[in-house]
Amino acid sequence: MKYPELLKLETLSSGEGEAHVRVVVGPEHLNLHGTAHGGFLYSLADEALALASKSRGTGAVVLNAHIDYFSVVREGEVLEATAREEHLGRRVATYRVDITRQGETVALFSGTVYRMNSRS
Repeated sequence: MKYPELLKLETLSSGEGEAHVRVVVGPEHLNLHGTAHGGFLYSLADEALALASKSRGTGAVVLNAHIDYFSVVREGEVLEATAREEHLGRRVATYRVDITRQGETVALFSGTVYRMNSRS
């Protein structure tokens, strides 16, 4: 089983520099405070980033990533991560990932990737 499957992430769409991933927050995603673990939210955003950055047929690895958490997330809530390409260069691309709950942004993630060629 791969990590996204373990987290129960569902890919809704992916293509041309974009991706949309959904998840229902379960008890396995909670921290000791009973709210969604920050690492879980990071993983959700990172999966959307990975799908978007590889959607053009080129492999990519993350060079830098940052996340800001705005709101507490609770068990049973549905989250969606939407990744959008902000910059596409020959070797480097940057993506913005909004994590939302019913249209409200609960976290904002940005990541820059190194785009590999077939020999990398």
